[in-house]
Amino acid sequence: MVRTRFNQGWPRRGIALLWDAGILSGLNSPQEVVSLRQFFALVDNWPDDLPAADGDALVVSGVEGCLDVLSGEDAVTWIETDLKEAVLSFQDFYQGQAGLILWTPSGRNRITMKGASEEYFWKHRQSGDGGLPIGRLLFSGAENEVERLLNTDDPNADYDGKHWAGLHHPRIS
Repeated sequence: MVRTRFNQGWPRRGIALLWDAGILSGLNSPQEVVSLRQFFALVDNWPDDLPAADGDALVVSGVEGCLDVLSGEDAVTWIETDLKEAVLSFQDFYQGQAGLILWTPSGRNRITMKGASEEYFWKHRQSGDGGLPIGRLLFSGAENEVERLLNTDDPNADYDGKHWAGLHHPRIS
């Protein structure tokens, strides 16, 4: 069972970066995951019924592959413009009453947080020491509102360890 320390309804609201396959399989079947290309084709033509989380969420794959092929500078531009505009379109259409889950299977190894500032970074081949500032770019800098998804009921679980399954933000602007 998925647990966060804050929000048990995370799949049905906001945006999430998810990398735990067990949690993903509980949300929808593999055939219901849409590609990044399909996601962009849906912009401004969103369906009434969504395939994941009993009709309340959409799972999208391909974000990390796109980031991997882009240069660091192009990845920043793509996140700030194309990806963020599509995310905001999704959020506006469903008026915050549906979840967008970006499947990032290598996220556990590629997302880091600087504890003092609560800034999240994506390890990118051309981004130098810190990585791409994924929190600032995708969550509009509201990283202090990001919730860590944990795949355990254990209240003493290592917040940064093996139970870390993803990140969730309830609403970006």
